[in-house]
Amino acid sequence: MKSMSKLFFTACLVMSLGATVLAQAEDEDLQILESINESAQAGPYTESPELQLAKATTLPNNFLDPTRYTLGPDDVIDITVMRHTEFSGVFPVNQEGKVQLKFVGDIDVTGLTKSELEKKIKEVIATYVTEPEITVTILEYKSKVIYVLGEVGMPGKYYMRSESIPVREAVVQAGLPTLSAAMRRCQLVTPTKEGKAKNKAVDLYSVLYGGDLKKNISMVPGDVLYVPATVMAKIIRVISPVTQTVGVTASAPSEAQSGRSAVSALTSAY
Repeated sequence: MKSMSKLFFTACLVMSLGATVLAQAEDEDLQILESINESAQAGPYTESPELQLAKATTLPNNFLDPTRYTLGPDDVIDITVMRHTEFSGVFPVNQEGKVQLKFVGDIDVTGLTKSELEKKIKEVIATYVTEPEITVTILEYKSKVIYVLGEVGMPGKYYMRSESIPVREAVVQAGLPTLSAAMRRCQLVTPTKEGKAKNKAVDLYSVLYGGDLKKNISMVPGDVLYVPATVMAKIIRVISPVTQTVGVTASAPSEAQSGRSAVSALTSAY
């Protein structure tokens, strides 16, 4: 009889909490998206406190496109001038998008590819060197970032080695969606030059498991891909700790005492 009462009480509590969480789930997603939108409106490279806590990861070499990659702040390049070490060296790109070259001064590299920069440096130092041979190598790619947040294995900030990346590749690098992910309700937030945020729905399930590459849209620097949790996952997360508590309090004294003893034993062990 006590077991039936306990089961009935737990079921009523679960139904009550479930209805509350269900009503709040959609509002929670909207609040998260509004927060992401506000961060995006501040600029494509402005991070919210939540994003600053995310772990930065570099995308692998198969996305490297050094011939088309355009330079920007925080990139690091190696400039080699054959037979002229005074012009050679490793140069970080400053926040103004420039590098400082000896005897020449600041050179604006923002938006230039490797070949374009080689040509520009050749023209600049032609006054000092006859027919200079220039080689530019990109050592660190740090000017272009995207964010993958929410229900993925490794949410965080990712450096890009190309001008864009498909959402499928970005999600794979972020550890794929978790079992709690609502893959058909993802959102891609893109900051605009006008200081606003543009939202676009993304169906990750069709892209990853349905083979629909038409929906495999590209992410560009500053984009945020948000993978929300399913309503059921949110309900379970709220109900689980409550049902565990109810189970302990509704147990017989001997069972409750055994549970407390087990907890004490685990606590003392650590």
